[in-house]
Amino acid sequence: MPKKLIKRLMPDHQTIKNNKHLQIFGSLLHNANLWHLNRRSVSKAFAVGLFFAFMPVPFQMVLAAGFAIIVHANLPLSIALVWITNPLTMPAIFYFCYLVGTWVIGVPTKHFAFEASWQWLVESISTIGPAFILGCGLLATLFSVLGYLTINIFWRYSVAKEWKKRQTKRD
Repeated sequence: MPKKLIKRLMPDHQTIKNNKHLQIFGSLLHNANLWHLNRRSVSKAFAVGLFFAFMPVPFQMVLAAGFAIIVHANLPLSIALVWITNPLTMPAIFYFCYLVGTWVIGVPTKHFAFEASWQWLVESISTIGPAFILGCGLLATLFSVLGYLTINIFWRYSVAKEWKKRQTKRD
């Protein structure tokens, strides 16, 4: 059942409540509904976490936590899913976002070499920025919706399977 698997992989709620970056939410973190594992909260958590994973902004975890509080999604799962884009996966994912953006806009891809400088960032916003931002937005929305629907369907399927198993045991 997905609930058991998610519960095993999820971080402890006390660790998240004590995170210094999440202290801005104060007593909102004590809402018990943010820690429950049910079909709705987990589906929403996948939507929130996957959406912010594709957003090229700093403090993705804080943004995901804030939005999870607003929509009553499972908070730890929303935060954990943001880490799909980590320092190892981020270049490939964001390059794919750029390619999707260029494909949608219909412009050719431009060769660029990443530099960790403010000047490079300012210059690249005008050249590759529009395609990159569009690709990030599209893929964030797509994976958010797909994650929500997939978890919802998978959860319903596993619950129906468990009910069927119980019914066959009774007969």
